[in-house]
Amino acid sequence: MSVDPEVLIVGVYAILLLGVAAVLDAAGKHTQRRSERFRTAGFRYLPQHDAWTCSQDQMLWPMDYDEQHHLVRYRAKASVCNSCHVKPDCTSSSNGREVTRAVAPWPHSEAGRFHRGMSLGLVGLAAVLVLAAAARHIEPSTLVLGLPLLLTAWLGRRYSAHFRATPANFPAPTPATGLRVTRTSRTRWGSDARDDLS
Repeated sequence: MSVDPEVLIVGVYAILLLGVAAVLDAAGKHTQRRSERFRTAGFRYLPQHDAWTCSQDQMLWPMDYDEQHHLVRYRAKASVCNSCHVKPDCTSSSNGREVTRAVAPWPHSEAGRFHRGMSLGLVGLAAVLVLAAAARHIEPSTLVLGLPLLLTAWLGRRYSAHFRATPANFPAPTPATGLRVTRTSRTRWGSDARDDLS
């Protein structure tokens, strides 16, 4: 039984698209984790206290929760930071050093949804190509497309799982009690465009 060259090319191309989708998703996840490690370098998170400690063993406590970006902001006391001998190397803020922690897991973040959406688009394109080739060549040789079709179904289900589980694209985080909830974030340079909700 000979395989139609067009069917073979479509199968290989579909597998290539699925590989690109997997690499794009993995690269996005890796970049997000690396960015989080860079932002919190020199600080250690203490989950039992929901606080961070700096290199000088000073505590950064949760101050507010950014509802739009699903971030909890932690800040050290200004008096402690302003009298610290490593302040010039740590922060230029007179309000104390600030660290953020994402409440939502990676696929639910804005960058995660973007990368997952791109990956799902490639998986969808692979599915369309495989199904179109199978419909066009209805013969036993199209069984070659079974593997790309199974891979497409598996990756599509895996990448869309968090979209199906959370219709609003975000889990319902529960910030620590007593936090001020904001809709927009404060910029690093001090401009403040917040809308307090509590």
